[in-house]
Amino acid sequence: MRTIAVINQKGGVGKTTVTLNLSHALALQGYRVLAIDADPQGHLSMAFGLEDPAGLDRVLQDGARLQDAFSEAGNGLQIVAAGDQLQEVENLNEGGAERGWRLKKALDALEQPFDFVLIDCPPSAGLLGMNAIIAADEMLIPVAGDFLALNGLSRLMRILQGVEARLGSTRKKWIVLSRFVEQRRHAREVRERIREHFAEALLPTTIRETVVLAESPSFGQTIFEYQPRHRAAGDFQQLAADLVAAGAPTTTRPTAAHA
Repeated sequence: MRTIAVINQKGGVGKTTVTLNLSHALALQGYRVLAIDADPQGHLSMAFGLEDPAGLDRVLQDGARLQDAFSEAGNGLQIVAAGDQLQEVENLNEGGAERGWRLKKALDALEQPFDFVLIDCPPSAGLLGMNAIIAADEMLIPVAGDFLALNGLSRLMRILQGVEARLGSTRKKWIVLSRFVEQRRHAREVRERIREHFAEALLPTTIRETVVLAESPSFGQTIFEYQPRHRAAGDFQQLAADLVAAGAPTTTRPTAAHA
């Protein structure tokens, strides 16, 4: 099971858009996928059209089983909504260091593992973000094509290295260029800077900026439901292929039972 935190402390870089559409793209390729909304804003939950007020909040606060919070989205894709009380997790005072391990323990307790778990992280380094980092064995970092996003990437890498040093373990890190406008010279310059400093982490596929990616969540749909023939759907299909290839040979191919 590959557990991937979709993370960036800078807002507006497309974390939720990537989690939403990448999880569906992987499911359409036959993988069993679990998408977890770990952001109290609940944007991923809303984008999937979920209205259940309970979800990850009860798992992290009350010790509820993760599978009891599943919502079926079809194609082997399960969703865990954020829940109305998820913000309260940041205020937990009891439990000491154990508070940061609750999501990992919940995932480890799953009766049937998934091929992929994608965690949509909040734009902060609080307790929820720490739960996601500890639970994940890989980090997927969406980066928009602007200078502030590039600066934020460097800062995030330093933070992750510090956390890994304290945990005594490292995580694979992948970068995806999101909300990218090829026609902008500055965006192309940012891409070259990332290639220069993080070449091994940069995934080949770029998610291009387009209005349909902003529109689809308002209908509670992924791009594959809203505009399946749009180029954005193709971008996410290829990004899913990139991610599968990046994890080979540890990622097994889907079987007929998964489809």
